[in-house]
Amino acid sequence: MTNQCRACRLGLEHCHGALIHHPYRRTECTEDGCVIAAGVHELHLDCVAVGCACDEAAQLSPHRVG
Repeated sequence: MTNQCRACRLGLEHCHGALIHHPYRRTECTEDGCVIAAGVHELHLDCVAVGCACDEAAQLSPHRVG
């Protein structure tokens, strides 16, 4: 038995971080220096799940469409 994840054992491109999705900004990864594609991340989170207030700020903006 090994303590490596399945993707590590198979040599697949992947990231152990979580991809955080912001409504009006680029996504960001919790791993410093991560440059791999969004689809390679296994964990995807909405920014409000991590306490981000950018969605609230966007709702208050006079430039908001809708």
